[in-house]
Amino acid sequence: MGLIAIACGLIVALGALGASIGIAMVGSKYLESSARQPELIGPLQTKLFLIAGLIDAAFLIGVAIALLFAFVNPFAGA
Repeated sequence: MGLIAIACGLIVALGALGASIGIAMVGSKYLESSARQPELIGPLQTKLFLIAGLIDAAFLIGVAIALLFAFVNPFAGA
């Protein structure tokens, strides 16, 4: 059970790290492009929120997989 807890912690931690880096990169490119072309702020903001939501959804899928490993434990019988 100890290794499964470590694996679940790594899944959540690395997923959060990747999601935060991804959202930071998307946000920085949004600010850079909106400074270059201010007339595109509206359409770019829509795309920013869409991509940020998809990145966050990937993290939440990782959390769901970690919860599956923690509570259902499909590897217990092996």
